Amino acid sequence: MAFRPAPAAGTAPEEAYLAILAGIRSGRYEPGERLIPEAIAKELAMSRMPVREAFQRLANEGLVAIRPNRGCVVAGLTVDEIFEAFEIRSVLEGLAVRLAMPRVDAAVLAELEDHLSRMQRAGEAGGDAWLAAHQAFHAYICGLSRRPKLVAQIAALHIAVEPYMRVWLHHVARPTTATQAQNEIVAAIRSGDAARAETVMREHVLRTAPKLAEFLRSSGYPAVARRATLTAQPAASEPA
Repeated sequence: MAFRPAPAAGTAPEEAYLAILAGIRSGRYEPGERLIPEAIAKELAMSRMPVREAFQRLANEGLVAIRPNRGCVVAGLTVDEIFEAFEIRSVLEGLAVRLAMPRVDAAVLAELEDHLSRMQRAGEAGGDAWLAAHQAFHAYICGLSRRPKLVAQIAALHIAVEPYMRVWLHHVARPTTATQAQNEIVAAIRSGDAARAETVMREHVLRTAPKLAEFLRSSGYPAVARRATLTAQPAASEPA
């Protein structure tokens, strides 16, 4: 399981939506970049109308902005908004793991161990592979909450920061300690203490924001606002 699995496109608008979403998540379309409907329609061998419908759906999800005289632009986050995304994620994922605790049994723990093994192997392959395995780990835990709306909100936050995470991992933050923090989460879940599991998850998510934001601010990555000032916070040893 992963956040926002890509279903088979059944209609032209769905196909366009999935293609553009994949481009945003992979970093092909960077924050602040204008999306040209004619070019995307030509690439997908369809008319402009399904592409424009996809733009509207993505705008409703906060992933693009439709602006007068500029058309559709990939949404970007300021440094403050990056912090806010992780702050919200920490609360929601903490809630998700707490709700998941009654469903934790031997099979769930075995699956979590499998996720840790996959993350360890992916850490040797590099940023993109590790990020996919890392997201699958979080998605599995959140899915155990059996709260679809909660999971959807968490997924939207993961997708919002994913392009920035990819750039960071590619340049400076290869996960050399590929599962250290995730081992702590699994240990907390294994303990059966829901309050402890919630706290460990929340702290894990929050530790990522300062280093990610500092990298983006210092590197001048597109659409990261220069006006935001980074406050001193504990450094993260590994992405959340």
